[in-house]
Amino acid sequence: MSAAAVGLGRAGVFSPEEDEALMAEALAVGQLGLGRTWPNPSVGAVVVRPTSAGPQILGRAGTAPAGRPHAEPLALAQAGDAARGATLYVTLEPCSHFGRTPPCADAVIAAGITRVVAAVEDPDPRVRGRGVARMRAAGLWVTVGVGAERALEDHAGHISRVTRGRPHVLLKMAVSADGKAGLEGPRPAAITGEEARARVHLMRAHADAIMVGIGTVLADDPQLTVRLPGMEGRSPVRIVLDGDLRLPTTCGLVRTAEQVPVWAIAAEDAPAEREKALVDAGVQVLRAPRAASGRLDLPAVMKLLGLLGVTRLMVEGGPQVAAALLDEGLVDEVAVLRSPDALGAGGLDALAGRPLARLTEPVGFAVVERTELGRDSLMRLRRL
Repeated sequence: MSAAAVGLGRAGVFSPEEDEALMAEALAVGQLGLGRTWPNPSVGAVVVRPTSAGPQILGRAGTAPAGRPHAEPLALAQAGDAARGATLYVTLEPCSHFGRTPPCADAVIAAGITRVVAAVEDPDPRVRGRGVARMRAAGLWVTVGVGAERALEDHAGHISRVTRGRPHVLLKMAVSADGKAGLEGPRPAAITGEEARARVHLMRAHADAIMVGIGTVLADDPQLTVRLPGMEGRSPVRIVLDGDLRLPTTCGLVRTAEQVPVWAIAAEDAPAEREKALVDAGVQVLRAPRAASGRLDLPAVMKLLGLLGVTRLMVEGGPQVAAALLDEGLVDEVAVLRSPDALGAGGLDALAGRPLARLTEPVGFAVVERTELGRDSLMRLRRL
C-alpha cells in the first residue's frame, strides 16, 4: 500500500483515514475465503508498521480453507520478528479460547503487537469480548468498530450460526418481467442473461452450501456448481430438500456427487431402501422431522445445518421453497434478478400462491443494492 493511498503513519499511530484503508485491506483478504472456511468465519488479518514512506504491510492472511489455521497467526508468521511494535488489523475479534488451535489473542500478545484494530467483536459465547479484554489486560491498545458495517455483512453467516444456531440464508430468485420463475410442467426457462448468471455463480462461490427442493431437481436437473473461469473449484455443498427421497440416481447431482458433495435431507419416515441407493451413489442422506403439513420442518432443517457447521446458505429453490422459507421467517437476504422479458400465460408464479411483492418488497427488509446486469437488473434486500 502506497503512502499516497493512505497517508503517513506517525509515531506508531495511524490516522482514522489510514485505519479505514488498512481495515479495507483486511476485509478484502477475508472476502477471498468466503464459502471455503466453514464452520469457521473467513477472517482477514493485516500486520502493519509505520514508516517515513507510509504504512508498510508486513503480513497479510485470511483464514485457511476448512477454517484452520486462523488468519491472525498466519499474518503474524509472515511478519516474523518485525511484528513487534506493529499494529494488527483484523476483521473479527481474535479468539480467546482453546479449541483445535491455541487462542489467537495469546498469539497476538506473544508476537509483540502493540495495537489491535478489530472490525467487530465475536458474538461466539466462547469469545464475546474476552479476546479484547485479554489483549487490553496485556497492555495492548485495542480499537473496535473500524469497518464494522462491511464486517457484519461478511461475517453474517458466523454470527447467525453462533447466535441463532442456523446459517445465514440468502434467497435468490430469477423473475421474468411478468413475475414468473419457470414454465408449467414444471419446465425450466432461461430467464436472465450471461451477466446475471455470472453474478449468481459468484454468489455460489461465496456460499458454504446451495439448497433446492426436489421439485427443482426433477424439473431442471441442475448442476448447482460454480462455472466461472478459474473458480470451478469453489463449488459449495449441494443440498436437496427431499422428504420422500425421490432424488433420481440418474440425475446430474447424484452422478457428480463424488466430485462435489450432495446432501439429501429426507423425512424420518422416508424409505430406507431409497436411502441405501443414494448412499451407494455417493450422496449423504440426512433426516429431519416433518411439519404438521407433511412437508419437512424447515426450522428443524436449518438447525440441523447449523449443527453441521454450515454458516452461509444460498437457496435457489423454486416458488414453493421460496414461499415456505419466507413464511417461516428463515430468510435473511433476498437477491431478485429480474429480466425485461415476459414468460407469458404458461409461466409459473415466482412465489407459489403469494403476490410477487412478498418477494420483491418483503416486510422487514431493506433494499441494499440495485444494479444493472446487462439487460437484467439485480435488487438485493436484507432483513432489518
